[in-house]
Amino acid sequence: MPKDYYSADKEQVRSFIAVELPQAVKEGLATLQKELKLAGHTAVKWVAPEGIHLTLKFLGNVSTTKISGIVGALERVAAEFSAFRLEISGLGAFPNLKRPRVLWVGVGGQTEKLISLQQLIDKALIPQGFSPEQRPFSPHLTLARLRENALPRDRQSFGELLQKTPFTAKYEIEVDSISLMWSQLFPAGAVYTRLAWIAFRQSTKAESS
Repeated sequence: MPKDYYSADKEQVRSFIAVELPQAVKEGLATLQKELKLAGHTAVKWVAPEGIHLTLKFLGNVSTTKISGIVGALERVAAEFSAFRLEISGLGAFPNLKRPRVLWVGVGGQTEKLISLQQLIDKALIPQGFSPEQRPFSPHLTLARLRENALPRDRQSFGELLQKTPFTAKYEIEVDSISLMWSQLFPAGAVYTRLAWIAFRQSTKAESS
């Protein structure tokens, strides 16, 4: 946990719960981004590869006094799970490839376990004051967003680029932990710091640095 986490000027932290990705996956996604950037689309805001993660629940601004309760709830959820595997592959966009707003890479594999994990986290955090998600959980990794002022022709052009860009790589990842993350917003982009790392039962993976 960051040394200055409980300092007086941080009464609240912008937080979310996520599955962190292996470095090899981040490097692969960075290569894909680099290829797409060659087209020079200025209306696209790219997510820094080091910041790409699989979000399970966004908490918003959270009082530092609630952190221990949140971590306790996550520990109880994690105790119900053993490691499972996911597959990262395929390009897509919200709402669609013809008028994209968000570019993403798909998540497959044992998604039923991932969905169960997200649902239990949702339920476990209700006593901590967090409302359940109203939208269905759609697991994905966000690579880029179109800027709000992007013109229709910019969105169409970027969508056409995505449709003709092959992304055949497949990455398998083992999910054996969840993380409570701190999101700090800066002009250059968001910076993410892990506040807590919670291993599943039977997990032998050591906490990464």
